[in-house]
Amino acid sequence: MTATAILLTSFFVLLLLRVPISFSLAISSFITTFYLKIPPMVVVQKMCDVLDNFSLMAIPFFILAGQIMAQSGIARRLVDFSNILVGRMRGGLAIVNIVASMLFGGMSGSSVADTASIGSILIPEMVRKGYDRDYSIAVTVTSSTQGLIIPPSHNAIIYAYAAGGLSIARLFLAGAIPGVLIGLFLLIPSYYIAVKRNYPVGERVSLKEALRITRESILGLLTIVIIIGGVLSGVFTATESSAIAVVYAFLIAVFFYREMDFKKFMRVIWDSVKTISAVMFLIASASAFGWLLAYLKIPDAIASAVLSFSSNKYLILLLINIILLLLGMIMDMAPLILITTPIFLPIVTKVGVDPIHFGIIMLMNLGIGLCTPPVGNTLFVGCIVGKMKMEEVVKALWPFYIAMIIVLFLVTYVPFFATWLPSLLMK
Repeated sequence: MTATAILLTSFFVLLLLRVPISFSLAISSFITTFYLKIPPMVVVQKMCDVLDNFSLMAIPFFILAGQIMAQSGIARRLVDFSNILVGRMRGGLAIVNIVASMLFGGMSGSSVADTASIGSILIPEMVRKGYDRDYSIAVTVTSSTQGLIIPPSHNAIIYAYAAGGLSIARLFLAGAIPGVLIGLFLLIPSYYIAVKRNYPVGERVSLKEALRITRESILGLLTIVIIIGGVLSGVFTATESSAIAVVYAFLIAVFFYREMDFKKFMRVIWDSVKTISAVMFLIASASAFGWLLAYLKIPDAIASAVLSFSSNKYLILLLINIILLLLGMIMDMAPLILITTPIFLPIVTKVGVDPIHFGIIMLMNLGIGLCTPPVGNTLFVGCIVGKMKMEEVVKALWPFYIAMIIVLFLVTYVPFFATWLPSLLMK
């Protein structure tokens, strides 16, 4: 009990002192091992062992591919393509924002990259056309969470590792329908508010211009087809597909769009290295912290407590959803996946929940957390891009929160949305 108190208390104290979460996890792990008189080298070994994993190699490549796409004009072309599809509706730019986020997020796998790239294009344009700034930011931030669910998603890879080596291809497929559902449900409040506030109708695009935009956009859209198609056909693994995505994105950026010079490419590499380093150190620190949780039998204690409270599957899922939503408000997505998966996955599997299904439930919960103060990274980036304070934007987020939570509970209690596609295509 004392060691458990030291581990958890030191971690939360460090968080309150605003120590970066990866360092908080590592420091609290070392403090606890000193108390338990375990050699500190054990923690170091646990941090290193986790990174010696072929599947995790996909994460750096997907991050680099997302950075290239964000800086090469692919995002702008997808915005133009989305404008052709839905731009003529009332509040068309908001709907364009959601559709563009669905398309771009399906390639980058990052809500932060989506918000930064799509938001930098559309938020200023929406404000210029007469949309309220807080509404523009709210649409951008919430729609970007589609990229966390729609394949490929590096957070799905992290969950697959934390769950003991689940099929990444199945997880990718499981996220397709829920990710699209998020976009469809976000269309409802965005359109309703647009009509109520009389936001403008988009401008008509000529047929010649529409054909040009479509031709240029197809190259970017083929990225997701190549990645998912190659994995499903067995031509290459998910890790290999991430490397192919980098090569393909680079070729498009340099030789077709010609918007990636040497200076910009080096900036992309530098930004990617910083992000990859942070993610990998976070995974390593969370692995050591998770090992200590297991060593102290904390997951077993929590599982026993939850199952003694109720053995009803639906009630347990409701309780876990609430816990994850609350945790998402104070912690980032990747560490929560690594810490909570070993705790909650044994509980839900005991009551008959498929691990793939639960992975999508977790990703959706924590995706909402990225849009929620006080520690919502996507919301934070959206406010910076939109040049508005976080507390001023939160009021505009409520209709979109409600839409996302409805989808969350729909996917939670109707497993069909997450399990049908994997069972259909990967028998």
